[in-house]
Amino acid sequence: MALIKTVRGWTPQFGKDCWLAENATVTGDVIMGDECSVWFQAVLRGDVGKIRIGNRVNVQDGVVIHSTYEKTDAIIGNDVSIGHRAIVHGCTIHDSVLVGMGAIIMDNAIIESYSLIAAGAVVRVGTRVERGSIYAGVPARRIKTLSAVQYKEMLEGVAEKYLMYADWYK
Repeated sequence: MALIKTVRGWTPQFGKDCWLAENATVTGDVIMGDECSVWFQAVLRGDVGKIRIGNRVNVQDGVVIHSTYEKTDAIIGNDVSIGHRAIVHGCTIHDSVLVGMGAIIMDNAIIESYSLIAAGAVVRVGTRVERGSIYAGVPARRIKTLSAVQYKEMLEGVAEKYLMYADWYK
């Protein structure tokens, strides 16, 4: 069973049909929606700010979600895929977003819906990622608009597969 800890009087809350890996850690002020998965060695630390996660979100292996004390919260919409070893820190991610492996999204950044943050990208403090865009690089910059095919394969496809993968472990 995952390590789930009450911190500062807050106990994580989970929606229906969620799956958490045995070595995932979820602490403090975390509220997660339905059909979410939190994978191996992922850490969701709601100790200094709240973490709100919508429905059908997959938090992949080694991801860290955290905030800055009394300044930011981590807010994540529905149908979001957060790739292996990404860092999501005190930012807002709208619905239907793919955060690539090893990407870093910093405080007060806003990632609008139907966007892709490329693997290894660093989204700086306060950046607003335009709806339907691909952002890549260090620092991350808009490189192009996400096509309908890319949306189907990358954003929607990954989210659907992770629902299936989680079922394998339940």
